[in-house]
Amino acid sequence: MQRHTISVLVENKFGVLTRVTGLFSGRGYNIDTLNVGPTEDPSLSRMTIVTRGDDATVEQIVKQLDKLVDSVKVVDYRKGDYIDRELVLVKVHATSASRGEICQMAELFRAKVVDVQPGSLTIEITGGESKIEKFLGLMKDFGIRELTRTGQVALPRS
Repeated sequence: MQRHTISVLVENKFGVLTRVTGLFSGRGYNIDTLNVGPTEDPSLSRMTIVTRGDDATVEQIVKQLDKLVDSVKVVDYRKGDYIDRELVLVKVHATSASRGEICQMAELFRAKVVDVQPGSLTIEITGGESKIEKFLGLMKDFGIRELTRTGQVALPRS
């Protein structure tokens, strides 16, 4: 089961998100991450969907998404070169002794400390999946208190 990133440009109308997620759930497909936001054109929104499946399953998903009335353009990024990023906020247990080390690691990963509390640091990190996973793996040693992720966003390089 490979991860696939699919971009769906849709009309910015009420109920479109429900129709897209209904398509997935109705056919037994799972969504790993879903990110929706406006584009440069206020009448359109871009959905970035990350799902898992073999090539035949993803082809079926893309065809079904393309058939939706409010769908303008569907792109399966496995067929081309693209840039993807995710934003993560992570609150890490921090003592006076560990703060320096946590801040150094954050700096190495080009992350930012966005909040400092007596027993914790909140760090913002953006990047690709492997960078995020490596950073979170290191933060587990200090104790992750809370974590939130935006889900992946992507655009083609061309």
